Amino acid sequence: QVYRSLGLNQSEIDAYFTGPAFLAWNRMGNLRGWAGPLPPSWHLKQLYLQYRIVERMRSLGMITVLPAFAGHVPQGVLRVFPRANATRLGGWSHFDCTYSCTYLLDPEDPMFQVIGTLFLKELIKEFGTDHVYSADTFNEMTPLSSDPVYLARVSNAVFRSMTGADPEALWLMQGWLFQHQPDFWQPAQVQALLHGVPLGRMIVLDLFAESKPVYQWTESFYGQPFIWCMLHNFGGNHGLFGTVEAINHGPFAARRFPNSTMVGTGLVPEGIEQNDMVYELMNELGWSQEPLDLPSWVTRYAERRYGAPNAAAASAWRLLLRSVYNCTGVCVNHNRSPLVRRPSLRMDTELWYNASDVYEAWRLLLSASAELGSSPTFRYDLVDVTRQAAQQLVSDYYLSIRRAFQSHALPELLTAGGVLVYDLLPELDSLLSSHSLFLLGRWLESARAMATSDWEAEQYELNARNQVTLWGPSGNILDYANKQLGGLVLDYYGVRWSLFVSTLVESLNSGSPFHQDQFNQAVFQVERGFVYNKKRYPAVPAGDTLEISRKLFLKYYP
Repeated sequence: QVYRSLGLNQSEIDAYFTGPAFLAWNRMGNLRGWAGPLPPSWHLKQLYLQYRIVERMRSLGMITVLPAFAGHVPQGVLRVFPRANATRLGGWSHFDCTYSCTYLLDPEDPMFQVIGTLFLKELIKEFGTDHVYSADTFNEMTPLSSDPVYLARVSNAVFRSMTGADPEALWLMQGWLFQHQPDFWQPAQVQALLHGVPLGRMIVLDLFAESKPVYQWTESFYGQPFIWCMLHNFGGNHGLFGTVEAINHGPFAARRFPNSTMVGTGLVPEGIEQNDMVYELMNELGWSQEPLDLPSWVTRYAERRYGAPNAAAASAWRLLLRSVYNCTGVCVNHNRSPLVRRPSLRMDTELWYNASDVYEAWRLLLSASAELGSSPTFRYDLVDVTRQAAQQLVSDYYLSIRRAFQSHALPELLTAGGVLVYDLLPELDSLLSSHSLFLLGRWLESARAMATSDWEAEQYELNARNQVTLWGPSGNILDYANKQLGGLVLDYYGVRWSLFVSTLVESLNSGSPFHQDQFNQAVFQVERGFVYNKKRYPAVPAGDTLEISRKLFLKYYP
């Protein structure tokens, strides 16, 4: 509405917004246009959804945060206001200027205040306000200058555009940029950006505090209030993971920090619907005076989760607590398992825990299935732990494949490759397909359900497919948001592994070396083929989870 009122035409607006699966990165100025445009119906549906969210939040006494103007603009602004001073930022991540390099208005330019205040006034008119606004001008984007004077001017301009519409405005800002580009954000630069706003009028999210806290090296954000946040998950990846010791102690250490300005705790995962236990624990810690006794906490957790005490289930959870959930040091949770990565001869199979603990937890959970099998949460966890065990097994078969290839042992290569491609991966796919929360069909159908026409349904499905695979037109951030879903394991990961094994076999048979570059080109066609295959996947589960898990166990338990 604001861009239209300023005189931009629809095609200029369409060229700016990304598709729905990538909008978060559009708001932060990382991407433009990719997987778009956004249909008019999208905006309308989001508007009505927003009414409902805001109304429900306020009815529960929650404070709503509205998005403010961060300075990124469509190129069309320069046609309408040729004298406006805007600079093109560089490409983001592995994207070139086709879909990146957005324009940033100079904070000193009068248009910055005009657009920023206009936008916020429109929002407030539509939704009312609780006076808290979010804006991220430099998230993973290098500012044009490291001069502290410039950086303070930028943050001051963003803040002034907020107060122009709401004199009581508070700015909520992600602190990710400081730990993401520490070479640029030295203490002087951080302090300048933070002090461009009056003390107490900005709240910083210390976004990855469980692994890379920023408050410790910025004297508690130089006096601005901050929230200690657990990020935990990147890309909505499946994979058992947690840093329980760091989250059990981190918030308390932050409160005791000299002159601490910590005002709360937060949860800021990129994707949810995985590792429920970690979120349960973090939410509980916000109400605690001191760290919890984790083994006894997790024993009670198992009982609450399944609705009945069970010794085997409790033992399984204590094993998971000390292994997969106890990553220490700087832990970044991107699932790097060979299962969900493009095959090569240099894949990472390192684990931060003892694989045998997961196998034993698997055995214990299965032994509890007679008593707990009717509990939906138990069935979900059994799928998840079996899936983790299968993920570990994929690494073992990968190492056997690599060893066989490197020692020119064709029979061993055929055996290990055959078991992986023709048995383990199909079995894992059927396990995932037995549970509604692990279905590719559910993921795709929920995207299609947003549509108001067949054309939109196709576009939304492509968004959903691209996000979990190529993440960009050419695999720009390949497998960043990998998921383990029934349908995806067979038709995407499985097909990739099949091509890899057959390429290695062909290489041994013909005596010609394996070339990763050639394989990458061939496998890209497979990956892209999946995004556009138009196959419909079931949105209802098939098969008995307990039976499939038991069958996998009898066949593969080490």
